[in-house]
Amino acid sequence: MTNEQSGMEPRSFLTCVTEVARLLGIGDVAVKQNDQARHLAHAVRKPLLERAGLPDELFAPLMTAAVYDPDPSFCRWFVEPAVYAFGRRRVMAALVEYLRIGADAERAGAVRAWYSAHVPLRAERSPAYGPGGVRDPTVDESRDIKAAWLEASMQVFAEATDLQTRHRVLLGLPTSRAAYPPSLHTLLDSTLASARVHPDPHIRRWATAADRAGV
Repeated sequence: MTNEQSGMEPRSFLTCVTEVARLLGIGDVAVKQNDQARHLAHAVRKPLLERAGLPDELFAPLMTAAVYDPDPSFCRWFVEPAVYAFGRRRVMAALVEYLRIGADAERAGAVRAWYSAHVPLRAERSPAYGPGGVRDPTVDESRDIKAAWLEASMQVFAEATDLQTRHRVLLGLPTSRAAYPPSLHTLLDSTLASARVHPDPHIRRWATAADRAGV
């Protein structure tokens, strides 16, 4: 992961979107004074989905823009084309890294973007799906990456000092034990034990829901 991804060099959403636009060759976009970043994001949305392929140098800026986008609905504008062009596996792996070693704000962005990374893929949605509507399934294989996300989420819950971060990652976790591979059951039990006695009522509520689900 680069310094930009690890949180060593905090960036604004506008800076992130501007970099994406630059790499796409989109310039001189008229932006509204009160929402420059969102207007520029709208300008790059269509080109990102219409291209049959994206250069590899665009991957990291796309993921950074997705993570720094403060809106959980609009961050899909960056995640979706990245999934089509680079594969769900690579996108999810990048988000796991943000969750593991990012600053708290980047971890929050990774949680927001994680939902969009599950976007269903359709051949007619983007020419980047694959030649002739055929796609290599290995680029989207993500079972182990999803397990890594669960593990990272529980580790962040255990180690983070920011209450919002702990709250955010825990409430994104499934409450059913069946959703976790056996290798994570010990960590799950530790997470549940901590959540049961946590002073935050929302975290305790998650633990209650897990207990009712038979975790």
